[in-house]
Amino acid sequence: MSSKDKDFVHLHVHSDFSLLDGCCRMDRLMDRAVELGMSAMALTDHGNLFGTINFIKQAEKRGIKPIIGCEGYMVTDHKNDEKPGRENHKSYHLGMLAKDYEGYQNLSKVVSDAHVDGFYYRPRTDLETLAEHSKGLIAFTGCMQGWVPQMILRGKEGEAEKAMGQMIDIFGKENYFVELHNHGIEEQAQLVPELLKLAKKFDVKVVASNDVHYVKGDDWAPHDALLCIQTGSKLDDPNRMRYEAREFYLKSREEMENLFREAPEAITNTFAVAEMCDVKLPFGENNYPVFTMPPEITSKVADNEEYLKNQCIEGMHVRYDKTYLPNEQREPNSTEIVRELSERLDYELGVISKTGFNDYFLIVADFMRWARDQEIPVGPGRGSGAGCLVAYLLGITDIDPLRFGLLFERFLNPERVSPPDFDIDFCMRRRGEVIDYVRDKYGRDCVANIITFGTFGAKMVMRDVARVRDLPYAEADKLAKMVPDDLNISLDDAIEKSPEFKKEYENNPIAKQIIDTGKVIEGMVRNVGTHAAGVIIADRPLKELVPLTTQDGILTTQYPKDPVEELGLLKMDFLGLKTLTVISEAENHIRKKDGLSEFRVTAAPLDDSPTFKLLNEARTIGVFQLESEGMRRLCRQMTISNVDEIIALIALYRPGPMEWIPDYIKGKEDPSTIKFPHPLLEDVCAETYGVMVYQEQVMEAAR
Repeated sequence: MSSKDKDFVHLHVHSDFSLLDGCCRMDRLMDRAVELGMSAMALTDHGNLFGTINFIKQAEKRGIKPIIGCEGYMVTDHKNDEKPGRENHKSYHLGMLAKDYEGYQNLSKVVSDAHVDGFYYRPRTDLETLAEHSKGLIAFTGCMQGWVPQMILRGKEGEAEKAMGQMIDIFGKENYFVELHNHGIEEQAQLVPELLKLAKKFDVKVVASNDVHYVKGDDWAPHDALLCIQTGSKLDDPNRMRYEAREFYLKSREEMENLFREAPEAITNTFAVAEMCDVKLPFGENNYPVFTMPPEITSKVADNEEYLKNQCIEGMHVRYDKTYLPNEQREPNSTEIVRELSERLDYELGVISKTGFNDYFLIVADFMRWARDQEIPVGPGRGSGAGCLVAYLLGITDIDPLRFGLLFERFLNPERVSPPDFDIDFCMRRRGEVIDYVRDKYGRDCVANIITFGTFGAKMVMRDVARVRDLPYAEADKLAKMVPDDLNISLDDAIEKSPEFKKEYENNPIAKQIIDTGKVIEGMVRNVGTHAAGVIIADRPLKELVPLTTQDGILTTQYPKDPVEELGLLKMDFLGLKTLTVISEAENHIRKKDGLSEFRVTAAPLDDSPTFKLLNEARTIGVFQLESEGMRRLCRQMTISNVDEIIALIALYRPGPMEWIPDYIKGKEDPSTIKFPHPLLEDVCAETYGVMVYQEQVMEAAR
């Protein structure tokens, strides 16, 4: 590696986020860039920005400068014109890079608009949109499918010049570059001299790129298999889509220099382009939505903080039939419960205000109230949010944290500030109504679902690669089943762990080819989906903050959960729970019986003996969290007699505490066998027979 290697930058690179076309898993790609001594690299996936944040992190971790880009699709007429048969329906490839944050925002808007408003087989933009959002962007003539190259290849020199002129008008001469490719393809050999002429005529600079689709030269075969997976073809199909050359890999500067001896400036200009780009994304900013108080309230309270406190004080009347007392009015003769409630409310509100989450609580309380008003079944609350008194007073949860000894600090801790996250369950059938209410209230352009990415697992990639090689199903199935069922196991690990799989790899040439191909493809993105529960709510149109797409017509972020939260967006989980739907249906049937028209399951007593009899007989099929075979076996062993033991049962049946189940049961049956970890922990562990079951107990012990 010479120092010159750092003076060449790949500006046209496709990762596996160019779905089923790019064969560069991000970690392999960046490791290879390090091996080649690259100082910077651009990511230009097909039509999307899915991998941007992953790319930035992987690059910066290795000391490589990340350049944010996209190879989009553009039409030269209006993107919304969809008249079949028109030549202008042809979409051209357009490479774009962001120079600065404004350029990133414009790139995000162009890509989002292409997905949301311009999708026709592909996400398409148009000249009008590009002109509106060109500031801060660099653009290129592109590959053979670019507008200018296509005009040249069709023999339309005048149209090629016209296209060059229009693109220069849009992006500016200093931001528009002629892009040269050389993969040994005949059409490219025709293009290079013509493109150099245009560059000279329009006085624009040239850059060399390699349209990278796979990491190393030998990866052409896995890439070929990936294309077959995309198109549902077999490798031996002579009519399938395939790349004409085997040169679309991450080449060294020396290799690129040898390809473009007639234009050495095309090599050094890539570094100049990289120097033009410096984008810093605003990680850690707060773009949370602001709760709008009802008009009749705004004149009565100073701000949302005061409004939140007033709502909690009202909630104290409803939940406890007690009146909040300010600190100065809490006399020694005040009742203990009033003092405890008032002090805890003050503490929680103080933490909520300090961490800036007043609006969050008001927003959640608002849509929970709306859901109940519409008689949409909602859950009582799960997870750490059940330990929040404010949530209980606002009606977000139905679990009394004082009654069950739940701690607020598990949910929101001033020493470890992270966004609160309520696990809120809704009737599976009507969950969408609540989300629609949120969309209507905060703006449909400010609310979006969250994308997810499905990846090739070891077994899946074995089946996919075997299929494109036309291996008989029985043989492919046998090979895939040799891979152990371990979660997230890699093919290399499978070879180490499974003697049968290792033997097949070493002795069966066809199996070896399939496995070696699979090793390159495994872990890559295979498809996109939607987060099961997460919804993003922002304080402004989301297209100003993150790139967007649509799934089934619903606005969806192009970044997955972690990146959108890191960029300061609020994720709320709207969980659809079948159990709530079943309970609701059961309630409706019961209400049809004489004298039970007002029946509500929430009014059922927590000390109902027939219920405990059913539980101890393990008749829990269909009961949330109690229906697995292991849980039913534990129900028979424990002889449950109160609701606290149901809670302990669920908490114990998980990795870690599970090993203490025999001690819990023994202590329950024979208190003389109870052993406390330390005498000082007797009060903490008494209710669980000496076993530390809950996180609250650990926190109490630490105090």
